Amino acid sequence: MNKRYFIFRIILLLVIVVLLNIVGLRFFKRFDLTNSNIYTLSPASKELVKSLDDKFLVKAYFTSDLPPDYQNNRRDLRDLLDEYRAYAGGNFQYEFIDPGKKEELEQEAQRYGIPPVQVQVLKEDKLQIEKAYMGMVFLYGDKQERVPVIQSTLNMEYEISSAVKKMTSKGLKKIGFLSGHGEPDLPKMSRLQEILAKQYEITTVDLNGGKPIPSDVAVLMMIAPTQPFKSWEKFLIDQYLMKGGKIAFFLNKVNASLQTQYGQPLNISLDDMLESYGVRINTDLVRDISCAYVTVQQQAGYMVIQNQVPFYYLPRAAEFEKSSPMVKDLSSVVFYFASSIDTSMIRSKGLTPQVLVRTSNKSGRQENVFIISPTMQVTKEMFSENGIPLAVTAEGSFASAFGNKPIGVDSSFHGSLDTTNRLVTSKLSKIIVVGDGEFVQDQFSGGNKDNFLLASNMIDWLADDIGLAAIRSRESGMKPLDEVSEGTKSWIKGINLAVPPVLIIIVGLIRWRLRIATRRKLEARGL
Repeated sequence: MNKRYFIFRIILLLVIVVLLNIVGLRFFKRFDLTNSNIYTLSPASKELVKSLDDKFLVKAYFTSDLPPDYQNNRRDLRDLLDEYRAYAGGNFQYEFIDPGKKEELEQEAQRYGIPPVQVQVLKEDKLQIEKAYMGMVFLYGDKQERVPVIQSTLNMEYEISSAVKKMTSKGLKKIGFLSGHGEPDLPKMSRLQEILAKQYEITTVDLNGGKPIPSDVAVLMMIAPTQPFKSWEKFLIDQYLMKGGKIAFFLNKVNASLQTQYGQPLNISLDDMLESYGVRINTDLVRDISCAYVTVQQQAGYMVIQNQVPFYYLPRAAEFEKSSPMVKDLSSVVFYFASSIDTSMIRSKGLTPQVLVRTSNKSGRQENVFIISPTMQVTKEMFSENGIPLAVTAEGSFASAFGNKPIGVDSSFHGSLDTTNRLVTSKLSKIIVVGDGEFVQDQFSGGNKDNFLLASNMIDWLADDIGLAAIRSRESGMKPLDEVSEGTKSWIKGINLAVPPVLIIIVGLIRWRLRIATRRKLEARGL
């Protein structure tokens, strides 16, 4: 009887396991305890794969016997693809292929642009260099995208979702970078370009000849111009906004140099136009206790040493408008000689403002004379301001900066300018204004990933395509420590120095007393 009962229990257990596996295939659920839910598909990704109307295939070319670190990437990728498949209703499929098993599979991987890479493998107590494959290709209809080498899966959801979005979209929106006024060339913003290319078509916009900005440009980027704008050029930009175009103004008001440690006001003749939209970039330089560090040479006796010192004119801003998806998961953005923004006029223009980024509660501004030095003497009064606006948005129906005013055209203008059908009030539109044109340039970003995430998220918002921004921002840079006072730092240092020796002494005393007690017990027993 007991034997039959035991067999029955075993069979029942096997049936339960089989049923759980069947249910698991149909109903997918993961439990993610991380703060940002980085191991859970975002709502944007779920909606994206649910909307697939044809088969989307992922071919992951992975060598099977990789070292443990790479095997972890393989396992994490498989888990992520499982989750995509669970929400796609059958239209999202994937397969893992080991190209090392057959020569034709290697050739297939390389045709898709998945190259072999060299990895170190420990075999028979020796480190060896072996060839391996760690990439994947996405196939949808006659389109294909690829990730040639997967070194980490931390931001893989964004890679997959952006590929799905790009391949299933009927046409990509255009992002136009204004040129002709001393703006940086696109190669100087290669990291930003790399992010944008996953979702948009990138082009340049030239105002020569009085041609209107093309209507298919979804967002106009005005980044760090150094030469003044003519009246007719401003008119073309204004009319683009009036027709519903979106504009990002990333502008410098002070031309400052870290090498010369000096700055001077920069006039590009856009103040009147921006003020008509309710925004003013002040001619000042913002300083902040929370800042980036620079290397300076300092004399120490007969030696010259290099030290890392805080440079207060490179603010590391971490005060964000958390309700905005543009900045929701960012850690900090490093600005390069930023100017403050006056937002007091926006509401009076009937527009809705939002301050996206502010300085810390210990910040200030320098005006008039811009002599800047990493080794300057610091006073408490220099950092008496709190939350200075560095990046703002305005949205609504804008009034034209020109109205019915005449548009000045000088003798140097060659072309035709159509002013007959000018608009004096815009359709619903939006702009973003940042008092720094360098923070998106590779050279001045300090390698801070959040700089490029912020800029690309801003473009998403302007292009009414904010969905994937939340995914892109999940794996942002390091989380900065909260600023503490010098007194708190000294107190923590004292604890770190005093507590370990005190603990050792206490443990020693306890052990000493235990030995004495044990010895007395043994003596009492006559041992």
